[in-house]
Amino acid sequence: MKKQVAVFFGGRSAEHDVSIITGLQLMDNADIAKYDLIPVYITREGAWFTGEVLRNIETFKHFDPQTKGLLPCWLSPVAGERALKAEVTRTFGKKIQSYPIDVAIPAMHGMHGEDGTLQGLFELADIPYVGPAVLGSACGMDKIVMKSVFRDNGIPVLDAVAFDRGEFELDRESVLDHIEGALPYPIFVKPANLGSSIGISKATDRASLREAVEVAIHYDHRILAEKGVNHLKEVNCSVLGIGARAETSELEEPVSWKEFLTFEEKYMRGGKGAKSSGGKGGMASLDRKIPAEITPEQAQRIREISLQAFTALDCCGVVRIDYIIDLDEEKIYLNEINTLPGSFAFYLWEPKGMPYRRLIDRLVELAQERFAIKTKNAFAFQSALLQSQGGGAKGSKR
Repeated sequence: MKKQVAVFFGGRSAEHDVSIITGLQLMDNADIAKYDLIPVYITREGAWFTGEVLRNIETFKHFDPQTKGLLPCWLSPVAGERALKAEVTRTFGKKIQSYPIDVAIPAMHGMHGEDGTLQGLFELADIPYVGPAVLGSACGMDKIVMKSVFRDNGIPVLDAVAFDRGEFELDRESVLDHIEGALPYPIFVKPANLGSSIGISKATDRASLREAVEVAIHYDHRILAEKGVNHLKEVNCSVLGIGARAETSELEEPVSWKEFLTFEEKYMRGGKGAKSSGGKGGMASLDRKIPAEITPEQAQRIREISLQAFTALDCCGVVRIDYIIDLDEEKIYLNEINTLPGSFAFYLWEPKGMPYRRLIDRLVELAQERFAIKTKNAFAFQSALLQSQGGGAKGSKR
């Protein structure tokens, strides 16, 4: 019997368009002999729709909620229902139709999808889903928390200063003084909760630092100012599995003509991805060297750190971890983890003999495996607390 798989994409995020590409790529490569796919598109405003018309990228170029075949929908948080509800218009009124879900795949990037919020809804609805759980998703999304967790686990990360929009608006000069006192130039300024290089700027002096912060606070209220590396090499590694039972992919070295990869370089160019099983677009279209041109010792160290980071955040599914190698000091730093990577990082698994279709199968298997593990947890505790209460509950907890 086919599995009913709901694929969620879009969302209230600056990475909305990237998510659409990731979602459509996945549905184009999933094995239709094994899965009935249910596309679930979330608009920039947060409205939910389903319908086969959402399988066509042309639908999104000038999205119209009145398009024939689009059905408003929602996911019930009631445990046990495990179904998408859709509003179907009939001749004599509207009807609520249910679409059972065996597994949910959040092809989401950024806020309201990759940050633990959607994962929390899946948890309430008791639906198996792809990717890390709420905690790992939230920690991986927030670069400030992520750095703290990794640092506490002995994982090398670059020095940084964290602050929020309110601090900056209250006393701009004091915040700039603090950053300059803690970090040498160049300094990279980043929104804490965005990916895809959106809102990231490089500062080389106080004027450009002020401008970089102004850009970042437009996207997030939590900001990270991070030490820059003058001569570097970027290397990415994917990890697939669950907990300590995980494996690493081939390593890649993104090719860029700038000092850091921009949104346009990551997502707006065609290229080698068009020749792969996943098709053209998304992170798959980025120019890259596979395998990365680094020493065997560096490659081994990156693989070791990747597995350590995967375990530290209690990850599941597939992630991509981005590294910076300081060529002057010959040091490796973990830059960030992407808990729902663009294109699901399929292009890093193909060199290891795992085509995108098989990767999707593995992701579904891992979602169900993690769900089976969770069902062993006790969610009820029998006590006589309520029976012992009198007329009210005052003072019942101390």
